[in-house]
Amino acid sequence: MPRFASTATPTPADLAAARDVTIPDLIAPGLRVLFCGINPGLWSGATGYHFAGPGNRFWPALHRSGFTPRLLHPDEPQELLALGLGITNVAPRTTAKADELSKEELRAGGIALRERVTQYRPRALAVLGLGAYRTAFGRPRTSVGRQEETLGDTEIWVLPNPSGLNAHYTIDGLAAEFRALREAVEGPRANTP
Repeated sequence: MPRFASTATPTPADLAAARDVTIPDLIAPGLRVLFCGINPGLWSGATGYHFAGPGNRFWPALHRSGFTPRLLHPDEPQELLALGLGITNVAPRTTAKADELSKEELRAGGIALRERVTQYRPRALAVLGLGAYRTAFGRPRTSVGRQEETLGDTEIWVLPNPSGLNAHYTIDGLAAEFRALREAVEGPRANTP
């Protein structure tokens, strides 16, 4: 539930008050893909919505990859669930930057994430952040893409972090990585942007 109207912009006081809060997972049994962020940012904590920061490229990458028929917004979580997609995080608490998380938090988050995946059994888990995956899963030499490791029947994918702070990937580069995942879980689709 949003902490204020979805059309409002969080004030500096709202963002300060959002530090170290949690927002609920967007999850259900049998999803096609469970997307896993590193942790929610302050904007997400203030609004109550995943990937809500104005510089975050998750929603545009999701749409450009063909996962969604239109550009969804953070305040439309039920639309995402209806498409068989969910969102969780490695670490639950909000921070201004992911580097505020300790390695211990990420490792503990990896254990909890494995338990969620075992319980909900999505077809694929997509961890959005190479460094977070390496730490949380103890795989220091992994790279972006499908991983050899699985969690039961759940494929594991590592995708680039869609944060606007990740300058290594353009929106088109992000969309291409997301598209590779989509095609693996549902097959190629004609006329994908």
